[in-house]
Amino acid sequence: MKRFLCLISAGLLCGGCAAVDPRHYAKEQPVLDLRSYLNGPLEAWGLFQDRKGTVVKRFHVKLVGTWSNEVGRLEEDFIYSDGTTQRRVWTINRVDEHHYTGTADDVVGVAQGEAFGNALNWRYTLALPVGKSVYNVQFDDWMFLMDGEVMLNRAVMSKWGFRLGEVTLGFRKLHP
Repeated sequence: MKRFLCLISAGLLCGGCAAVDPRHYAKEQPVLDLRSYLNGPLEAWGLFQDRKGTVVKRFHVKLVGTWSNEVGRLEEDFIYSDGTTQRRVWTINRVDEHHYTGTADDVVGVAQGEAFGNALNWRYTLALPVGKSVYNVQFDDWMFLMDGEVMLNRAVMSKWGFRLGEVTLGFRKLHP
């Protein structure tokens, strides 16, 4: 009986972790084409909330994207509300119409992206410095193109399946 209850409990817990399939957004407009949207200068504003919803960090990001055929480079320069800065440079590969891979110095392994309609879902592990330690945390990162200039981004951070918090960003494409 104990085994039966454990199996039911495990099933219920895993059922609550079911992810939205990016194909759900296939008919949404405008269609997100990373090669177009992440080409040129962009700006973003964001915040990190802990698992209780408390805003822990706010930040501003200046980005520049460039593409050569199916390979993109996205340079991100973060300025945090406490005055600290961070730079991340992504290399993004368009695998096919709906799939992307990405790498960066603080990404463990390769990020996997799936895009349909106006949505992109990235899944990756980030080496996150906290004090003098570095923790590998998982990101379930969703981007939604709202129009030709604005994209919204919401990422859930977790470790060992436990939700640590959320990152929310608003991007604006700049026109040189």
